[in-house]
Amino acid sequence: MSEKKATGLELLREPFKGDAISKKPALMRWMTDEVRNKEVKVVHCNICGNRHHPKAAHLDYVGHAALTHRLLDCDPKWNWEPLSRNEDGSPKFDQNGGLWINLTVCGVTRLGYGDAEGKKGGNAVKEAIGDALRNAGMRFGAALDLWHKGDLHASDGSDEPPVIEPKQEPKPQVKQEQKPDPAALFDYLKDSLFATEDLEGWKTTQNHNLVNLKNADKAKFDNLMDLGKKRAGTLAQAPAKNDLEDVPF
Repeated sequence: MSEKKATGLELLREPFKGDAISKKPALMRWMTDEVRNKEVKVVHCNICGNRHHPKAAHLDYVGHAALTHRLLDCDPKWNWEPLSRNEDGSPKFDQNGGLWINLTVCGVTRLGYGDAEGKKGGNAVKEAIGDALRNAGMRFGAALDLWHKGDLHASDGSDEPPVIEPKQEPKPQVKQEQKPDPAALFDYLKDSLFATEDLEGWKTTQNHNLVNLKNADKAKFDNLMDLGKKRAGTLAQAPAKNDLEDVPF
């Protein structure tokens, strides 16, 4: 059994394929500024056939003729009208140079808006009408997948130039302080303890080493403190230097 062919508004939602899809450059404001300021030269593009900034990406879109062909297949009596008119009956553009329209397909009417992106002249009017038809057609689902891709591209690119992250300099490696060997530190402090006669000065001088020993090995630190008490007792019992001078040899 053959698959039922879409008609009417259902057909309008069918994806466009092949030659019905065209390419157009996605120009950001910074690209336009660079060309205007002659910072870069425009190039002829083999993809879209236009001349534009060399870094411009491209978007898929459905042109006026392809959309008109699809509208006729959906509804031969389709029609569009401007939302407002000038006194002579011509479509009235708003203060931004844009055009609001009503698009009617299969008895259903929906709004659309288009502009010529700052262009002027007769071709600009036709471009604004085509843009408004595509915008209104999108409300019916025409080429909705292409609009979706374009919106994603615009949100990714924005109007700002691409941000180049600065090269991360390698962080200097902090040399970690080596933990002292408790046994070697204990022997050093014990030797210096028994070599001094000024215990207060010794404690001041060796304070850093004493703290390290206490953190590294509490038992050895306590042992050293016991030796310190014995050393203090020995120094207290020793005769003063003047007394030693009176001792006969």
